[in-house]
Amino acid sequence: MIYLDNAATTNPKPASVIQAVNRALRLYSANPGRSGHAPSVSAAEAVYRARENIAQFFGLSQTENVIFTHNCTAALNTVIKGVLRQGDHVVISSLEHNSVLRPLEQLSQSGVITYSVAPVGQDADITIASFRGALNGRTRMIVCTHASNVFGSILPVRRLCALAHSNGILFCLDAAQSAGVLPIDIGQDGYDYVCCAGHKGLYGPMGTGLLLIGGHAPVPDPLIAGGTGSESSDPLTPDYLPDRLESGTLNVPGIVGLSAGTDFVRRQGIANLCRKELAHIHFLYDRLKETDRVRLYTPHPDEVPVAPVLSFSVDGVDSETVAAYLDRHDQIALRAGLHCAPLAHKHMGSETGGTVRVAPSVFTTHQEIQILIKALNKFVHLS
Repeated sequence: MIYLDNAATTNPKPASVIQAVNRALRLYSANPGRSGHAPSVSAAEAVYRARENIAQFFGLSQTENVIFTHNCTAALNTVIKGVLRQGDHVVISSLEHNSVLRPLEQLSQSGVITYSVAPVGQDADITIASFRGALNGRTRMIVCTHASNVFGSILPVRRLCALAHSNGILFCLDAAQSAGVLPIDIGQDGYDYVCCAGHKGLYGPMGTGLLLIGGHAPVPDPLIAGGTGSESSDPLTPDYLPDRLESGTLNVPGIVGLSAGTDFVRRQGIANLCRKELAHIHFLYDRLKETDRVRLYTPHPDEVPVAPVLSFSVDGVDSETVAAYLDRHDQIALRAGLHCAPLAHKHMGSETGGTVRVAPSVFTTHQEIQILIKALNKFVHLS
């Protein structure tokens, strides 16, 4: 099997991640912070070490502001539903994932908030102007993807964060597709909230995610309440972090594995990882541009900043049909359809049939990309 669906979740995981999870299952199978016995203390210490490691990786000085979630969607929902109030207005980009769109639409239909979609332009200045024009006196927050999960487009998020703060507005970064692939330093960049998938570019296990809260950002109200192992006599959830946002038993093996994945990325170097993966995208783009009936939706990666993701379609054929053929005949795993991002497809004009998405990882080889090109050429010839 040639696995090229790493924008959904990276596969395979590094050996160090697998070993860390295995070790955690053997050594840390006690509830952290709930008891005074040695196994519980050991589990709590492992979680704290992971929290410290991740805070350092993202330039976050407050270790307690690293919140473990079960995915990026949970982190985004925590920010959106836990911070916004009646009458607030939000601005998002035209490339957002449903993890941003759906909670906002839910609040909008309930009459709690309103939101606007700012079209992403051909360059950063146009995008900034688009966001600036969408702001109004009630705008409380900008929520913006760092990199499109469909087309790889990188948004000028540092400038958008500065725009938000200059207008007294909060900024939430959806780093589902960028954490571990593009540099993120909360201390330098000033983001109020960064929401990450642990199982993508950070190479952690599925069922892991992160909410990183900047030092001056309001702490969201919790989506759930329950046991925290602290202040147990109080019927209300503690008001301090991380307890306020981590009710219930933590996924200790997943957290330890995520920390090991972060170490893997640190050792490899984000710039090196991105350069290697983008080399595959460059090569693939050049070959697909020469292939009859194959449509590409973005400029060449040399011309615009992109994350290592590439989408294409074949004229006259539904994207699901293309991906199913490549899976069945050539054992190539790709993602097809709308990728849970209908706004992005509408923006690019691909909403009718969707696209086929190619997303390499550090473990992808040049030979695998060549096999994909050969298989796709065969499909185009036969269809």
